[in-house]
Amino acid sequence: MAAYADTLAQWAHSYQPGADDLALAERSLLDTLAVTLAARDHEVARLAAPLPDAARWAAVGHVLDFDDVQIESTSHVSVVTVAATLAAGGDARAYLAGAGVMTRLGALLGWPHYAAGWHATCTQGAPAAAVAAGIALGLTPEQLAIAMALALPAAGGVQAAFGTHTKSLQVGFAADAGVRAARLAAAGATADPRSLDQWLTLLAGTGGAVDTGTTAVPGGLAIKLHPCCYAMQRPIAALRELTARVGAIDPTQVTEVVVTTPEASMQPLIHDRPTTGLAGKFSMPYAIATTLLDGFPDFTSFTDSAVNRREAQQLVHVVKIVRTEGGDDLLWGEIDIRLRLADGTTHHTVLSQPPGAPRRAPSTTDLRAKFAACGTDVHDLLGGTDWTSARGLLNNEIAAIGH
Repeated sequence: MAAYADTLAQWAHSYQPGADDLALAERSLLDTLAVTLAARDHEVARLAAPLPDAARWAAVGHVLDFDDVQIESTSHVSVVTVAATLAAGGDARAYLAGAGVMTRLGALLGWPHYAAGWHATCTQGAPAAAVAAGIALGLTPEQLAIAMALALPAAGGVQAAFGTHTKSLQVGFAADAGVRAARLAAAGATADPRSLDQWLTLLAGTGGAVDTGTTAVPGGLAIKLHPCCYAMQRPIAALRELTARVGAIDPTQVTEVVVTTPEASMQPLIHDRPTTGLAGKFSMPYAIATTLLDGFPDFTSFTDSAVNRREAQQLVHVVKIVRTEGGDDLLWGEIDIRLRLADGTTHHTVLSQPPGAPRRAPSTTDLRAKFAACGTDVHDLLGGTDWTSARGLLNNEIAAIGH
C-alpha cells in the first residue's frame, strides 16, 4: 500500500478544478479576506505582527472565529489554506488542492481525533498548508509528499486554547509551518513520506482509503453568519427562528432554558461561565443569552463588556444543558430548546441545519450582510479582488500593524 503522503501528493498534483470548485474557491477567498480585514485592529493583529506572512494572516483571519468550517473534518479549512496559498504566490488551484488534502486528512483522522481534544485545524492544517504552498511553488508529487512530512513537527494544537489568543495563533503557526515545509522541500530537504502514516497512527486516525474523487472539498464548506464557534451557530439560529415565529421574548422574563443537544456538538464549547469576549465565543449558555438580548449576535456581542453584562450573566445561569449520547460532527442530529417564562408560558423549538450550513447554503443577501458587518470599507476593498491582488491587499491592510 502506498504511503498516505504519496497518495495525497499524487491527487493534489494531478487535481484540476471544475466550475463548482472554482466558485467555492472564489467565495472562500472573499469570505476569508473579509473576516481577516475585520480583525485588523484586534489585539492579535499586534501580537502577530512580527510573524511571517502566512502566520500573521491566518492568526488575524481566525481570531474573530468568523471563518468557514468543513463539517466532516471539523476544521477551519480556508483560513489556513488561503493564507498559505497567498504567502507562496498561489491561485485557486493551489488553495483547492490544499483544502482537498486538509479535508481528506480529516476523514482519515476521524471524529475521535477531534473528540480527544486536538485542534484539528492545526493538526490537519500544517500538512495541508504544505500542499497549498507546494502547488503554488510548482513542487513535484515527490516533493509534495516530503513537504507534508516536513510539516508534521508543527502539526499540533489543543482545544484547551479555545477562548484565548492561543487558538488563533496556533492556527497561524500551522499555516506558516506548511509554507516553511514547502520551501524546504523545494530547496532539496529530505524526509520519509511514511512519516505521515506514523503520525496518523499516533493520533489515533481511523485510516482507510483516500478519497481520490474530483471534488476538492467533499461536503462543501459551512459559512458562519455570527462571529463565534460553529457549534454556537445552530442554537443561535434556533432561537432566532423561534422569536420570528412567536414574536419578541422579554429576556428579563426568562426563568429557565433547557437545551438538549448531541454530546458531539458540545465538544468545543468549553466555557459554561465566560467572563471574556473570546471565552463567550465558546459557550452554549452565552449563545442563548446573547441571542435573547441582542437578537442577532454580532461583533459587539462578543466583547468583554458584552459578556459581563448583568443581564447576560443572569441568563447564563438559567441555562441547563442536557447532552444526548453520540454524534460524530458538530451538526449531528438536532438541537432542542425549551424556554420557560415567569408567567408559566413555555416556548419550544427544534433545528437541524442552521443558515450557512452546506445543506442550507448562505444566500447572496447573507454574504453581503456578513461582508458589511466586517467593516464599512470591506465591500469596497474586496471589489475586483482575485488571488493575484489579495496578497497585496493583505500586505497593505495587515502588514504594517505593530511595526
